[in-house]
Amino acid sequence: MTMIYKSEAGGRELLDHYRQVLDAWPVPAEHVRVPTREGETFVLASGPQDAPPLVLLHGSGANTSMWREDIAAWSQHFRTYAVDLVGEPGLSAPSRPALDSDAVALWLDDVLEGLGITNAAFVGMSLGGWTALDYAIRCPERVTRLALMCPGGVGRQKVGWIFKALLTRPFRRGGLRESAMAVAGLDGEKDRQALDAVVLTFTHFNPRREKLPVFPDDALRGLPMPVLVIVGDRDAMFDSHQTARRVRECISHSTVNLLPEVGHAVFGQAEPIAEFLRA
Repeated sequence: MTMIYKSEAGGRELLDHYRQVLDAWPVPAEHVRVPTREGETFVLASGPQDAPPLVLLHGSGANTSMWREDIAAWSQHFRTYAVDLVGEPGLSAPSRPALDSDAVALWLDDVLEGLGITNAAFVGMSLGGWTALDYAIRCPERVTRLALMCPGGVGRQKVGWIFKALLTRPFRRGGLRESAMAVAGLDGEKDRQALDAVVLTFTHFNPRREKLPVFPDDALRGLPMPVLVIVGDRDAMFDSHQTARRVRECISHSTVNLLPEVGHAVFGQAEPIAEFLRA
């Protein structure tokens, strides 16, 4: 635990808070633990068991709790599998497979095998968007549709790592909160709940620091499935305009939504994504 948390006590506090969120999950859910080559992976499954599968991959410094506002809409029509990425502040193993290799895709392959999923639609945000895109490029036959919010690996990464700025002013009063607002694009009043969660997380959590590998044009051109990309035009972490341009140029069967006055944290997209997934 201490590999990814600053202290044992801090890690316990974060996971206790996460379990409270899971206890209040807005729809009936099954807690599944899948053995993988990277260690045990936690998956929260919701929706009808005979519905089409939908895999949800959260961002860095997060866990499946980030989907709690969206899950009611998606689980009406899909069997949703919200996966806690390994090495992040959730209930999966603390291992961190190398991003510049096929290790992440092999881990995700193990997760799908363990869940009995042959192919599925994917929704990914930020690091989860990079993970879904990496998997779709390596295993296109297993991905039916791909919905990405502020994905890494397409537009230029503006900071050394996804939440690097959260670590720059932790000792000044309110510094961590100010950094969270600036980096994620969160409003101190409107997004208070999300902001509180980010501050709690990065008080105790050590994020990955390496830059995300960028996917070449040829890899993007080879994607056969429908792709939806949603980005904010004020993303402080990734060049969202470059992301939008590269997706439009390289993936002819893509839809790109560039949201005005929106930062890295993209909220309120459950219905547009549901419409795309059900098309």
